[in-house]
Amino acid sequence: MSQFFSNVEPNIIDDEMVQKAIEEKCPEDLGDLARQENTNVKAVTELQLSFKSILQIANLWPLENLTKLQLDNNFIEKIEGLESLVHLVWLDLSFNNIEVIEGLDTLAKLQDLSLYSNRISKIEHIDTLQELQIFSIGKNNLTILENVVCLRRLKSLRTLNLSGNPFCSKEHYRLFVVAHLPSLVYLDFKLVRHSTVRFLHSLIGKSGNSILQSLCWCASNIPALGAGSLQKPGSRKHTTAFVEYLNGSLLYDNLYGEDREVAILASIPAVEDLLQAYPSWFVLVSENLYNYGLQEYEKREAEVSKFYKRFHEILTVNQQESKRIISDFDSQNQRRLEELYQAGSDDTAESKRAQGKEDVHQLWDALMTLEALVSNDVEELLQDFKRSIDVIASTFIETIQGIYPFHSIQCRGLENEQHEKLMQIIIATIEKLEEEEFEEVVEDDLPEDVRKLLTDKNTIVNTINVSHRIRLQKIDKRESDMLCNIYKW
Repeated sequence: MSQFFSNVEPNIIDDEMVQKAIEEKCPEDLGDLARQENTNVKAVTELQLSFKSILQIANLWPLENLTKLQLDNNFIEKIEGLESLVHLVWLDLSFNNIEVIEGLDTLAKLQDLSLYSNRISKIEHIDTLQELQIFSIGKNNLTILENVVCLRRLKSLRTLNLSGNPFCSKEHYRLFVVAHLPSLVYLDFKLVRHSTVRFLHSLIGKSGNSILQSLCWCASNIPALGAGSLQKPGSRKHTTAFVEYLNGSLLYDNLYGEDREVAILASIPAVEDLLQAYPSWFVLVSENLYNYGLQEYEKREAEVSKFYKRFHEILTVNQQESKRIISDFDSQNQRRLEELYQAGSDDTAESKRAQGKEDVHQLWDALMTLEALVSNDVEELLQDFKRSIDVIASTFIETIQGIYPFHSIQCRGLENEQHEKLMQIIIATIEKLEEEEFEEVVEDDLPEDVRKLLTDKNTIVNTINVSHRIRLQKIDKRESDMLCNIYKW
């Protein structure tokens, strides 16, 4: 996020920054080759320029085949310099200082656009983005709710995030948005439910599905939520529990496995002691999260199974009663037909026919009453299920957010503490070397690669800070993946 760079001078995108970003994107075994030879920028399809203190977008025109561009967490004030990137599908401009939506006219292939956490006060200039499916413009300065109506022109839009804007506090905000954007599937990370759409249709006089059609929809869709629904074929339990890569030391290894500088500095005794003590705490937190995720998975699975079982019980009882009523009517009607055939007078025959018509009306009333009853039972079941799932999901989210990034003794806090201690050791070691206190005792014992790293204080400090920011991003990404999965579920 931008606060990481509060003391850093703003930058403008230049060739050196782009080249470095491309090299960082290359696989490790290709990194040296990319540095030695001129990179074919037309072959680059993805570019990450997050956390670069960028003030102005420029010099991206050679990257004409980019499909994914990350410019989040910078100081960008204006959307510009993107005209030639006509193949962009994914664009992240979140956490910047943008005030106006502009400069997107040529990005006709864009499918995912994030302008989250900027200073935008009006949704405008996006009519050309007809392929846009996901649009995040939460946490801006949008105050006029009616402004969202212009999004109706985006026929492919299915996911919209407006949360954190001033107009979100208005009464009926959610109903207003859903009413004007009927094609939305997700609004503010929540599923737009069919019951909400049906309610809005009833308000505006549109004919919705009949009760019977609604039940048919449920019958064809709800079984997919039955026992084992969380366990996709071929997937492992911890994946469907949304805690993959948290068991054992997997997350820690991912954070430090590719950090060459820290591995080199481990030759310093104090750094070695620090690195040996730190993983046990981090792994303990990861394991706690992992075990908690598995427990919550069992709760979700049990709740879905209970819903599925009860749903079929309702349908089974309804079908059995319907069959009984129809069977009784059929038997009675057969007897009446025989009596009608044997009737000796027209008056008797007419009486039997009149009684038959009355029985048909009674059959109709009985079946419609059953349909109304099963509709009420299913609606009540759905409401109970929604309440239970909301509690389970919100508890999971709150716990993850509480444990995962921000408590001082948890993952992010542990990483910050580790970074501070490492930085203190390195600076202290450099100062002592500069004072030649340890010239004979320590410097001779340090490997050549360690001494090279310690020769330039600014370089090693900047390198360690960059590694620290990358690790924080990985921690945030793991949290984001867990939250996105539970929202999606």
